[in-house]
Amino acid sequence: MNTDHDLKDSVRQGYGTVAKAGLSSEHAGMRSIAQAFGYSEEELASIPAASNMGLSCGNPTALASLRPGETVVDLGSGGGLDVFLAAKQVGPTGTAIGIDMTPEMISLARRNAESGGYDNVRFHLAELEAMPLPDASVDCVISNCVLNLCPDKDAVLREVARILKPGGRLAVSDIALKKPLPPQVEREVAAWTGCIAGAMTIADNESKLHAAGFTDVLVQDAGSDLNAYRDGGHAACCGPESDASMAPTESAGGCGSAEPTPAPAATSESSSCCGPSAEPTSEPQAANTSGSDFHATMDELLDTFDVNEFAASVKIYAVKPGG
Repeated sequence: MNTDHDLKDSVRQGYGTVAKAGLSSEHAGMRSIAQAFGYSEEELASIPAASNMGLSCGNPTALASLRPGETVVDLGSGGGLDVFLAAKQVGPTGTAIGIDMTPEMISLARRNAESGGYDNVRFHLAELEAMPLPDASVDCVISNCVLNLCPDKDAVLREVARILKPGGRLAVSDIALKKPLPPQVEREVAAWTGCIAGAMTIADNESKLHAAGFTDVLVQDAGSDLNAYRDGGHAACCGPESDASMAPTESAGGCGSAEPTPAPAATSESSSCCGPSAEPTSEPQAANTSGSDFHATMDELLDTFDVNEFAASVKIYAVKPGG
């Protein structure tokens, strides 16, 4: 039986491997994935290369309207890509905070912060259901391809509402379902940890945000091609794919939170955070979610099903009332 705890461990293990795989913007495939989901060449060039492992499904900093002096929190911050972009927007008087449940991702992000000389960022090892932050202390919460991984989305959204100031906002890029997945996809742990099987419909996202007390809720299809993961050298929404041309150059985070040596088989998923997704309608089957086995499974799924038929990259925006 796969419990939420089991699924969360699978995500943590997979993303822990990714963080040590050496993937970065130095690889053309990682750059092409990030650019396909809204990052500019200038943005990618302005942050540590190892913070981009091609794990995004959008660019939440483009939605957030961040201002100098604000405090922003990134849920499932991985190697720090969105934290570093946010840090530039909030400036030296602001603070950008990353939360991730995977130790290897936190270690990677902290190394990236040191190499980039960031003074206004910090990273916490924690689960999203229990963030080590005071009530009403944050202006904006962002996230990138992570909420779909969380077993208890309601608990995460309540925690987001807790840490946001009145009038604070949530700006998220994520995956949503257009229609129910085929049973064989829904049951695959690899599809859960790959950000697909755990996704909710747009209507369910809206419902959960309203239930958590948010207003001005908007969940919109971004119109992105999810096959960009495969085209860019990935076999999963949040995870790098085997590619002999992408030999790691150094140890490297991703959708939440990551050792292979240079070899054709890249390692498992992407950034984690709080674990795979919302209330499953059918119990996923156990699978090896590390290394090439994970990616072979996702390759097979993407070759068998048109992921764009079942899922979409979405932009999510909501406001905590009272500002």
